[in-house]
Parts: sequence; C-alpha cells; structure tokens
Amino acid sequence: MPHPTPPSVLRRPQLWIGTGLIAAVVSILFALLYVGGNVNPKGNLRDLPVALVNSDSGAEINGRHVNLGEQVVSGIQKAAKGEKSIDWQVVSREEADKRLGRGKVFGALVIPADYSATVAGLTAPQPAPQGKAAPPTLTVLTNQAAGSIGSSMSSQAAQKAAHAASAQLGQELLKQAGAQKTPLPTAAQLKLADPVTVNVADGHPVGPRSAMGLSAFYYALVLVVCGMLGANVVNSQVDTALGYLHTDFGPIRKREPVQHTSRVRTLAIGIALMLGLSVVMGTLVEVATVGILDMDASHLGLLWLYSVATIAVVGIGSLALFAAFGTPGMLLATIVFVAMAVPSSGATVPVQALPGFFRALAEFEPLRQITEGLRSLLYYGAQADAGLTRAWASMGVALVAALIFGFAVTRLYDRKGLHRIPHPDAEPGSEVPAEVPAESPEPPKAPETPAPATA
Repeated sequence: MPHPTPPSVLRRPQLWIGTGLIAAVVSILFALLYVGGNVNPKGNLRDLPVALVNSDSGAEINGRHVNLGEQVVSGIQKAAKGEKSIDWQVVSREEADKRLGRGKVFGALVIPADYSATVAGLTAPQPAPQGKAAPPTLTVLTNQAAGSIGSSMSSQAAQKAAHAASAQLGQELLKQAGAQKTPLPTAAQLKLADPVTVNVADGHPVGPRSAMGLSAFYYALVLVVCGMLGANVVNSQVDTALGYLHTDFGPIRKREPVQHTSRVRTLAIGIALMLGLSVVMGTLVEVATVGILDMDASHLGLLWLYSVATIAVVGIGSLALFAAFGTPGMLLATIVFVAMAVPSSGATVPVQALPGFFRALAEFEPLRQITEGLRSLLYYGAQADAGLTRAWASMGVALVAALIFGFAVTRLYDRKGLHRIPHPDAEPGSEVPAEVPAESPEPPKAPETPAPATA
C-alpha cells in the first residue's frame, strides 16, 4: 500500500470539514463570550451597590434647625428613581465600613457630621474666627478589593451625585445672597455656585502588591488553568501507561503493552493521580506567587488548602468530561472553565455591569465562585460571609456533580460493552478483565505420534 503524500492528505474533504468546524466553533464562541460580556459595561449596568451615609448633625439656619444631609440623600434617591444603574444603600458609617470590608458594596458617599454647619457658615453675617469660612465637604470612598472597574464606576457615580448636590445647594445659596442688601463680589458668587468640596479616599485599602485588587482574579485563573492542564496530562499519562497511546521522545517512540481495563477503572486511576498532582501544583503555585513574587497574602494555610482543592475539583471535572465525551471533552472543558467563566467571573467587569446572559452564568460558573473565595482570603481576612462560604459550598457541589456524572457515564458505557479497546473474548455487557497480556503466547503443540506400521 503506497504511503500517503502531503498533497493527497490535504485533498481529503473530511480533514478540512472536521478541522474547520472545530476552528469555527472555537473562534466564534470565544469572540462572542469574551467581547460580548465586556463590550458595553455602562450600558448594561444595573443595581451596582453603593453605600450612602448621612452623618450630618444638622445646624441652626435662620432660626430653625435643618439637616442639609437629609436633603442630599433625598435628592440622590429622587434622581435614582428614573435610573436603575446604582443601588444606593442608605446605611450608617459603621455599617458602610462593614460592607466595604466584605466586598458587599463597591464604594460609598459619606456626608460628614458638620455638613450643615459648614454650609451655614458660608452665609453667616459674622466671619469665621480665622477670617475664612471652611467649605462643606462630601467624601467618596472607593473599594478596589471588590474589583477595580466596579470601584471606578461606583466612584464616578458618587462624584456625579456629590457635584449635583453641590450645584443644587449653590442655587439656594445664591438666592439667599441675592436677597441681601449688600451685593456679593463676583469671586464670592462663584464660590457659592459650587460650594462643596468632593474628596476621594480609599474605603478599604489593599496592599501595594495586590495588582490593584486583581491579584485574586489572576490567582484564581492560574488555579483553573492548572486544573485543566493537569487533567490533560493525567489523561494522556494514564492512557500511555495502559498502552492506549504511544509516548514520543524526539524521534523515539515507545508503547506499553495494552492492558484491557474498564472505563470506570480508568477514570478512577485518573482521579487518584489528579488528587496527588493537585497537592504538588497547589503548593508550587503558592510558593511561586507568595514566596517568590511576594504577592500580598495572609492566612497562608487556608490559601494552600483552597489552592489544592480548587485544582483538584477543576481537574476531576475535566477528567469527567474527557471520560464522557472523549477528545471533544477537551474542547468542552475549555469552553466551560475558560470561555464562559472568564467574562462571567465579575473579576474585571462587575456582575452588575454584565448582560443578562452572563449574569445567569455567573450564578454557577466556577471562576466567579473561586475568585470570590480568594478575595475573602487575600483582602477580607478570610471572613466566611465575604464569599468564602459560598466558594467552598460551590466547590463541594461541583465535585459531587463531577463524580456522579463521570462514573455514571463510564459505567453506562461499560455495561453496554462500549470498551475503548474491546477484548476479543468479551461479549457485549460483560466485564472486561482488569489486565490481559497484549500478546498471549500460543500453547506448545504436543509431539506427533508416528502411525503404527501396517502389514
């Protein structure tokens, strides 16, 4: 039989059709998912949680006690009725700090206790003791630990609301000044037109070596990739050890004797190997990031356990897909753990700024749960309600689902006799021997007895 030449192989339609379909699916899925989830965050923004704190104690203005901070809150809430992009949560300063420290809000707008008093000092007939009235201030708090883009969007919304409140207050102050007999100088009128100073501060600081609040995402992505790549290595190494695949070392090709075993046993071998490799990979990831790169991290024991568990669960899930779907399972694992997971993780663009489809994915896609758990470990002191409890629970559910799915499908294949390399003596539905030599030597033939001589 003549050896195929490159031109003859390239003329085969099935080669182009099969390869082209896989390339087309990968290209369009990654483009739609990656770009589709991040192309218009402001247009998709809905209910971004931002704390609104009114600490104003009020002041006596024109003979009556007023609380101008309440007017600011009322104005923001009134403006928010027609726009659903920001979820203003009116809370105390103590509660706002708690929510910032658990990643429950992306920022805060704080009205200080002396807000009304400083506003009253602008139009007071008597000058301040130092001869200059202090301007009223509003403080915008950011929270990079909850996500840099989400924190930026929160800061922009809070600053916009603060400047709107300043403009409204300026109109009222100009009206009061216009009613006085002595006209104000032009410079004083300009100051009264926009009287509030807006300060921006960090509401929950992160360490300088935390990638500006993105180290949790990058660490989570490393764990997911390690789990997937580890599963690929385990899958190929187990097949090589069982004699299903060749091993190439440069020009040298080696193949072990074929060991006929069931699909269930093959999956069990892969899972056991994956568990061992997870300990090695998780340890090395933490050593590389924390020990060598000096990434800001605390609770190193919990971080190690979390890293090992994450790699193990992702690896076992990938092995289950490989066992159920074969070679297409590798593509499916890439779609599930990377293509759909990254844009719905809420790590870069917050979940509140994603389209509806990606918000639904974020409820069960693993990368979001993994990232939230790491944020709790790296930024929020490993608080359970900062995402760590949900992460562990999601990991447990995913592990159980992967084990049930993988062993149920492989058991079904075995019962139906759909063995990877059928044994010649096995009947459909029968159990395949655990190990059968690749080539059984033929039994020795008995020596022939010469026929008796005849007369």
